[in-house]
Amino acid sequence: MKNPIKLTRLFLLLIFLTSCKSITINEDLIKDSEDQNSKQINITKSKMEVRYSCGEDGIKEFLNDGWIISEEYTEEKICTWKSFPATKDCDMEKDKGCKITTPDKIGDEKVYILEK
Repeated sequence: MKNPIKLTRLFLLLIFLTSCKSITINEDLIKDSEDQNSKQINITKSKMEVRYSCGEDGIKEFLNDGWIISEEYTEEKICTWKSFPATKDCDMEKDKGCKITTPDKIGDEKVYILEK
């Protein structure tokens, strides 16, 4: 009975430890013409996702900092909501059950995936 529990804990610990890795590319080699020594360059890439919705846009700040847009797409998003009473005698402040909320303005949300 104890062996399966220990194996399960060990398995979950291994999954947790191996799931977090940084992206490294070790393919580029530079050769010195004088010494004929090989040096390996480690390049780490950072990725970030930025979302702007309902007419906002601040991507220029990131582009000026050296980020490059690797992927861009848009999604439909509700910008504002509108509430109104369900009946004529409904008091929305006292009785929250009679308030109906519907989308008021629908806009686009731009999603940028940036690399540095």
